[in-house]
Amino acid sequence: MTVGEGLTIGSVTVPADALVWRFSRSSGPGGQHVNTSDTRVSLSLDVAGCAALGSTRRARALERLSGRLVDGVLTVSVQTHRSQVRNRAEARERMAALLAEAMAPPTRERRATRPSRGAKRRRLDAKRRRGEIKRARSRPPME
Repeated sequence: MTVGEGLTIGSVTVPADALVWRFSRSSGPGGQHVNTSDTRVSLSLDVAGCAALGSTRRARALERLSGRLVDGVLTVSVQTHRSQVRNRAEARERMAALLAEAMAPPTRERRATRPSRGAKRRRLDAKRRRGEIKRARSRPPME
């Protein structure tokens, strides 16, 4: 079932026809309302087959979301609100957040650096001065 417009994640827009919506009855308390209303929302996206993501972003998302995917499909279910409209909005937000995190470029590796010779010398001089101050505080040696 196609509902609403597509999903925008940064500069990428996933078309509405790539999103699959399913509605069902929520579990838990709610009285007579819970037995009649389809307020639970499941939003699915075939990450493996979505051409809108591009090859590098899709590969990154498939790798990072591998534990959550079932046959290359990412599904988000929401039943926190009593209203289907609010659950749909939250499902869109969760899906966008998951995909944005999964498609983000990898962080640059830290380049190891060493302290300069002057920095080492200054550190050792400071340690020496501190030791002299502490030695000067102690009692003078007995003769």
